[in-house]
Amino acid sequence: MATTTIGKRAIVIGAGMGGLTAARAVAPHFEQVVVIERDALPSEPSTRPGTPQAKHVHALLAGGQHALGELFPGFERELQNAGAVPLRVGFDIRMERPGYDPFPKRDLGWDSYALSRALVEFVVRTRLSSHINVEIRERCRAEELIADANGHTAIGLQYVDAVGARIDLAAELVVEASGRGDLTLRLLESIGLPRPHATTIGVDIAYATAIFEIPDDPPGDWKGVFHFPLPPSSRGALLLPLEGRRWILTLAGRHGDNPSGDEAGFMEFVQSLRTPTIYDAIRSAKRLGDIVRYRFPESSHRHYEGLDAFPRGLTLLGDAVCRFNPVWGQGMSVAAQEACALSRLLAKRAGERDPLDGFAHAFFPETAALIVTPWAQAVIPDFIHPETRGERPPDFERSLEIGLAMTKLAARDPAVHKLTAQVGALLKPRSVYSDPEIMRRVMEVMQEG
Repeated sequence: MATTTIGKRAIVIGAGMGGLTAARAVAPHFEQVVVIERDALPSEPSTRPGTPQAKHVHALLAGGQHALGELFPGFERELQNAGAVPLRVGFDIRMERPGYDPFPKRDLGWDSYALSRALVEFVVRTRLSSHINVEIRERCRAEELIADANGHTAIGLQYVDAVGARIDLAAELVVEASGRGDLTLRLLESIGLPRPHATTIGVDIAYATAIFEIPDDPPGDWKGVFHFPLPPSSRGALLLPLEGRRWILTLAGRHGDNPSGDEAGFMEFVQSLRTPTIYDAIRSAKRLGDIVRYRFPESSHRHYEGLDAFPRGLTLLGDAVCRFNPVWGQGMSVAAQEACALSRLLAKRAGERDPLDGFAHAFFPETAALIVTPWAQAVIPDFIHPETRGERPPDFERSLEIGLAMTKLAARDPAVHKLTAQVGALLKPRSVYSDPEIMRRVMEVMQEG
């Protein structure tokens, strides 16, 4: 525990990945941390109603792994002990990109882990339980943020507990890390403050996912397959191993080209992919359980960093600020990185006379900076599809050309391949592409036509 305590109580709304990591970030600085969660939380790694997307493929990028290791030392070892499957980045996943079936295989120098969303959340929740000042109140529905008389400060939360009682809980800091951040938006409206500007991209993605038993004679040259679509088709797929010697396969399509939830339609979709790799792997494999489906209409980023006024004692992170297109697997990792930023900022301010004065205005630019790279990496491929809704970047065509040239250069040069993988894994910011030597080489590739 920190020697300097900021306050008596902090409240975190939501016990998903954003909420759990936020609770860890604030725990050293408050006497008590209360996490309010509407679901009953399972005592083992399993899905729950509040995370319907959890039944589909999830990725924990290296930037997210490192952030979770910062919050919970030894985290990667615990993932392996829990059954997560290590994957050598650049080598163990067969990347099928248009023009590269497959993309060159190279050992890029670090491991990622294939695992279910339920497992990573369970490991984080188990680690958080070792902090004796953190309490998760399950089956409790957050109703309303409570502000002081002039509306300048959030002073707590009203929630309904498991037996239906309405409770007002006071706190010096409230972190909204659940859903769309509706409680904060309602509070801003009630006290006459503007909502943040929101950037939205209508991606209209639909998923279908099935889990298979890995056969006794699986392919020996890969552990997973990432199949990128060739536009105008939007049909893609990601096959990864899971804990318990299983494969999880998620199919995705956009703008009405939805994968089917029945056996015949699901397999027909797999057969329609540009290569037979995944179909050949699963056609004789035993399916475990039902095929499940999920739809994601739009990505959204609320620009809280642009607000001139914001209530004291309140902040947000995770999906409450930015909901990423899940096809790129960025959400859990960015939430963990934001929690690390929250932890660092609290530690920096803990010795000040009034640590929470202007706290949100200091924190929001940090989250915005973390969002820049993952958001930009999704914008260009999302807008390749003409039905995508929203305002295209003004330099879209040029950015698309540069991206294609960068891919071609990465296929040729292992060092560039590693750099693009580091940016994709949120280990480095996208700004590294502005290096003059990199840009010179990209321009040379573009001149090839």
